Amino acid sequence: MTTAKKQIILGAYLGGVNHQTVWSDPAAGSQIDFASFQHAAQTAERGKFDFFFLAEGLALRERLGQIFDQDVIGRPDAITVLTALAGVTEHLGLIATVNATFNEPYELARQLATLDHLSGGRAGWNIVTSSDAFTGQNFRRGGFLAREERYVRAEEFLAAARQLWTSWDAEDIVADQASGRYLARGDAGAFTFRGRQFDIGGRFTVPRSPQGQPVILQAGVSAEGREFAAGGGPDAIFSPFHTLAEAQPFYRDIQERSARHGRPPGSTKVLPGASFVLGDTEADAVERHREITLAQISGRGAQILLETVWNRDLSGYDPDGPLPDVDPAPDGPPVIQGRARIHQNPAATVAEWRAIAAAHNYTLRQLAIHVFGRTEFVGTPAQVAERLDAFVQNDGSDGFIIGSHLTPTGLDEFVDKVVPLLQERGSLRTDYDGTTLRDNLRIPAPAHPVAA
Repeated sequence: MTTAKKQIILGAYLGGVNHQTVWSDPAAGSQIDFASFQHAAQTAERGKFDFFFLAEGLALRERLGQIFDQDVIGRPDAITVLTALAGVTEHLGLIATVNATFNEPYELARQLATLDHLSGGRAGWNIVTSSDAFTGQNFRRGGFLAREERYVRAEEFLAAARQLWTSWDAEDIVADQASGRYLARGDAGAFTFRGRQFDIGGRFTVPRSPQGQPVILQAGVSAEGREFAAGGGPDAIFSPFHTLAEAQPFYRDIQERSARHGRPPGSTKVLPGASFVLGDTEADAVERHREITLAQISGRGAQILLETVWNRDLSGYDPDGPLPDVDPAPDGPPVIQGRARIHQNPAATVAEWRAIAAAHNYTLRQLAIHVFGRTEFVGTPAQVAERLDAFVQNDGSDGFIIGSHLTPTGLDEFVDKVVPLLQERGSLRTDYDGTTLRDNLRIPAPAHPVAA
């Protein structure tokens, strides 16, 4: 008896404020013009991708008090862009990254429910948190939230939002035969939520959306993040692991934690970010990848990436020389402001990096390329299709969020050359299965929450 192949989940990621985007490429387009977003989204839909994903940038980053010169400057509001994209796509999911620390449940739940209605049930939310005072100073509450409180607030925020989304039942809207109007029942939209972070009550103004509630994504590999994911928080979790050997233990851990919470296998999808480089031959692809990588991470860019962990000015070190011979200074004045801190123990991280550099004889720049790269698939279209498929079928993930170094046309060759091969392998749909994002991801809406 043969086992059915896992269907690969594909999300499209439009690069922005991170180092992967090569904005110096002559073919690079605007990061703000709607035409860029429209082209990328419609290309993803042509390739039968599940969703289009936008990251978030709430502050212009700084280095030593000056605007960060390694970023694309500017990032439009994700929900607004995705609402516009709802009008030029038909099936593609639309997922916005929105911060739970600097928003309020009622307002955000209303915005996302509205997007879900306008798109016919295709909305999603990548929930992120922050304890960054630099970003927080843009907001009324400032950088008040302690790091240990981030998941407390995120869990309460999501619970409150889900209560709002389910405050309307399908039968709450009834037709009035006498007037010909649709009316709401007396208790429609009523809610009360009491918690440590939120104390709200009233009536939610948006009726139940087409998919019940938006799909929820989250990034986090800490113990708290894994428990939040496995316990029924998000529907999918990002994975930072680049190789199958690293990815499989994480995938198993998420599934085992989900089982301990009484959830069926596959309840939480695991999705790493990935990039690709294609060539007519493997050698062509490897050389093209080398050229793209050097454009993505310049010598100056490599210094700055390492400064995020060292928290020291590393401009005096040769990018093509050895790693800095000083220890990190985590308690010193911040060198880089506004970039997510993903390495919680700088001393341990630097020790690990020194070992990697010694083992491979890496320069500073080569190490930066090694540790800050995404999961990369390099080769002919047939090789890339086979490697993507093997990664998923061997439980490294449930799919990938695919990005490119080139905005907005970088995804085109993946859709034209790799997608048909995945479809031939039986690992990717040839047409959309349903009308909502949950339909296409095969993720049912969570049960109605219990009022807090």
